[in-house]
Amino acid sequence: MSLRIAPPSGNATHTSNLTTRQQAGLQAPRPSKGAPSAPGLPDTLRNKLTQTATAHASSTNSSGEVPSSTHPLEARLIAWRATQDAMKMEGLRRAYGIAEPVRRGMELKIVRDGTFRPAVLGGVRGGNIHEDILVIGGRDSEVQWEDIYHGDDLREPPAFHDEMEKRLKMDF
Repeated sequence: MSLRIAPPSGNATHTSNLTTRQQAGLQAPRPSKGAPSAPGLPDTLRNKLTQTATAHASSTNSSGEVPSSTHPLEARLIAWRATQDAMKMEGLRRAYGIAEPVRRGMELKIVRDGTFRPAVLGGVRGGNIHEDILVIGGRDSEVQWEDIYHGDDLREPPAFHDEMEKRLKMDF
């Protein structure tokens, strides 16, 4: 494993808002009229931009996230974060041995898999402060778009008891 600071450059360098997704050869569903986190706001980065150069999938992107946008900056930011995380884990491995990154990875997996919050209390979209703290680099101090605009503010969350009955498979 190398101590790469920036992800490899294989990303698109040019976008155009003159072509549609079908003209660019992408077989994607019809884009929505708004941003996923704020349906009332038009999101031109997700709807009108298409890549003219194809970017290869980065092997450093361990999170498996693929942005729904066709803007090259969004893919570059995801690759940047994955590269930074890999570099920090490699530094921990070199300093403390293999046990430290393995322990942190196990703690993070336990927090990701074991978290259940009912929709009344914010649900899955509410973010997970425990995960933000455990991620190397401590993302608990960051504020992202999804932290403010959840996208379903106008919908009524399901009742707590209905959700628990469904989770425990008691909905006969």
